[in-house]
Amino acid sequence: MLDFAIFAVTFLLALVAAVLYLYPASRQAAGIPGITPTEEKDGNLPDIVKSGSLHEFLVNLHEGYGPVVSFWFGRRLVVSLGTVDVLKQHINPNKTSDPFETMLKSLLRYQSDGGNVNENHMRKKLYESGVTNSLQSNFALLLKLSEELLDKWLSYPDSQHVPLCQHMLGFAMKSVTQMVMGSTFEDDQEVIHFQKNHGTMFFYFQVWSEIGKGFLDGSLDKSITRKKQYEDALMQLEYILKKIIKERKGRNFSQHIFIDSLVQGNLNDQQILEDSMIFSLASCIITAKLCTWAICFLTTSEEVQKKLYEEIDQVLGKDPITPEKIEQLRYCRQVLCETVRTAKLTPVSARLQDIEGKVDKFIIPRETLVLYALGVVLQDPSTWPLPHKFDPDRFDDESVMKTFSLLGFSGTQECPELRFAYMVTTVLLSVLVRRLHLLSVEGQVIETKYELVTSSKEEAWITVSKRY
Repeated sequence: MLDFAIFAVTFLLALVAAVLYLYPASRQAAGIPGITPTEEKDGNLPDIVKSGSLHEFLVNLHEGYGPVVSFWFGRRLVVSLGTVDVLKQHINPNKTSDPFETMLKSLLRYQSDGGNVNENHMRKKLYESGVTNSLQSNFALLLKLSEELLDKWLSYPDSQHVPLCQHMLGFAMKSVTQMVMGSTFEDDQEVIHFQKNHGTMFFYFQVWSEIGKGFLDGSLDKSITRKKQYEDALMQLEYILKKIIKERKGRNFSQHIFIDSLVQGNLNDQQILEDSMIFSLASCIITAKLCTWAICFLTTSEEVQKKLYEEIDQVLGKDPITPEKIEQLRYCRQVLCETVRTAKLTPVSARLQDIEGKVDKFIIPRETLVLYALGVVLQDPSTWPLPHKFDPDRFDDESVMKTFSLLGFSGTQECPELRFAYMVTTVLLSVLVRRLHLLSVEGQVIETKYELVTSSKEEAWITVSKRY
């Protein structure tokens, strides 16, 4: 419980500070239902700590006060939206800023602003191009990494317990680092040696492990050793990225990586560095958790796994896996969408109220922090019948997909990191389910930890058996 308490306070500090980083201002109550401050200085932070996490706090708040609620962070008013109907009134389909990116930039102390509308649209197109081109150019690599994991699992006896979280994090990091950064360091043999020894992946993990964990509450600064480890890891990552950016400029390579699309755009070196860092960090963790949760749910739903295998067998047969074949795996995409929904993969998003606005009958003042309680919305029974059931068939309905797109989990509002994760996970599942039965460990209960990206509290274990 202590870990949850520390996380709850730290996460909200990070969330609020990230979105309001450049917008200090006082707040006045706006007549929106909710709770009064528990403490004058900390507002409702004690209530969040007591709940266990920000997501769980918002679940209780919306249950008690309705779809539009308010609470206090210190002396600042925060508004949370908890149903699809009220989110429809607030979401601007033309707004291209990514709340996840905003939070990470602040936590990494990157201070570049979001740019104007044209710049944001341009960067979004560069991101889309980067994801598309890197996936196409590196499909063989992605397939190779998936098959390496398959071979490892095939070598296990049927009773062997597989540490799923550990394996998925390693797989995601290998995939992301190579598809974002490539593997060419021709002018520096020491860096090549460094990468071969997986130093890059260690530094990714070290940087991510400190994000949302005592950064803005001062605990990172209080530990000299911990602060130095974090700063060294971040410095090493930036050093590697700067070398790659310099190397890729003005040259053509057979392997197109994500950074190439940024280099070819009208961005300065600092923007390229920041965007590469944010994309790679977010992609690593989102891909790892999506892979983990998808396999977890498949192990507990024999019927869904059987249906997925039948689709893979029908589409792929004994033929090689190709990008064209992957695009035909419609049910697999439904499985991943339902994984995102059931796991509440990203339970909270946030935006700053640019101008005074109205949601339902309530006025939201300018520069109010507005939370999108996505974890609440994704479990709302009025939108999702039997919301706690893992049921990919619900995404057969086009209206359900439209709702999912509105929330940013699909379609034009889908974040590039999630789009990347969908493709990587699809390839991995195609390789694994084609050859293996994925099975749960009897008696295991997987408890959830709600962070920037939802994960399991402890290692998730599975077993596998060969199909043939």
